[in-house]
Amino acid sequence: MVMLNKFKHTQEQWGGSSEVIDHWLETRQSLIVEYCKLAALQPCSTKSALSSLPTPQELQVFCQHLVDYISEGHFKIYDMVMDKWRATGFEATDEINQTYGKIVLTTEPLLNFTDKYAAVSDEDTLNSFDSDMSLIGEIIEVRFEVEDKLIQMIADSLAVPPGA
Repeated sequence: MVMLNKFKHTQEQWGGSSEVIDHWLETRQSLIVEYCKLAALQPCSTKSALSSLPTPQELQVFCQHLVDYISEGHFKIYDMVMDKWRATGFEATDEINQTYGKIVLTTEPLLNFTDKYAAVSDEDTLNSFDSDMSLIGEIIEVRFEVEDKLIQMIADSLAVPPGA
């Protein structure tokens, strides 16, 4: 799966460079695992098999991971980065703020998905589930790509002391 391969590359590139980035990557990995479970994809398989729809409990678990991931990014990770920057005298650049803004743009469609699926019951037909999951996968991938750019900028900023 492309998402998993990209994650492995990001983890190889940035894992261990900062506790903030490591935490972010661990949270991302958990979300990818839950997405793969829900999408019934085998990470090592090149072809996915059609499967039955997920149970309401499986949907709730994924939606909770998605909300946790979004919350981590907006409230914990960004705050951790800002605290680290303040401690070193660094300030976010326009490029960093614009990149973060692109991440924020993915938040509403992801939360809309959780609003739609977090409280489904066994009686719900989930007619648009496959297309919704596909769209969520695409949005998550876009978010990860933009986050990777932000990780690059964060790592670069933390590696060079201000005024150096």
